[in-house]
Amino acid sequence: MLVAGVGARRGVPAAEVVELVAAALAAAGRAPEALAGLATVAAKAGEPGLRGAARRLGVPLWAYPAGALAAVRVPAPSAAARAAVGTPSVAEAAALLAAGPGARLVAGKRVSAPAGRPGAATCALAAPADRDRWGATALTSGTAGAPGLPAAGAAIVVPSPGPAALRRGPAAGGGGRRPGRRP
Repeated sequence: MLVAGVGARRGVPAAEVVELVAAALAAAGRAPEALAGLATVAAKAGEPGLRGAARRLGVPLWAYPAGALAAVRVPAPSAAARAAVGTPSVAEAAALLAAGPGARLVAGKRVSAPAGRPGAATCALAAPADRDRWGATALTSGTAGAPGLPAAGAAIVVPSPGPAALRRGPAAGGGGRRPGRRP
């Protein structure tokens, strides 16, 4: 399971975030079903494009205070991010923080590349040190602070079904939809 840390400019389209996350997963050789959630800075948690992307991908959106993200060491800090939201990293720091202690980056920060304009989103992927960190029970509980959920301080902004429901289509009795596909 992986967490996608996502940074975004105001007004980022959900489709741009979804495409960026899908490209990061593909570049890392991971299937869309490997995605456990999106993570971002609390100041961007209400951004409709991030919330919409989480819904389209069928995963929760976790948000962290800028101070918590600023405490995470990352390979590519940004002065622009520090000026905008108070932390030198959103994508990498949020991915690492949400994936938990000992997490590692699977894919460093990449910027979206929409045709005809500058990118409005960044994404990084992190994997937990403990492969069993997220079980279906933990993700479907919807209770912040429950075992298996992201590190303390995260708010679950957009709850979603657990990974087991995402992997089974309606024909299998799961009732869930596959990540990246519209209902």
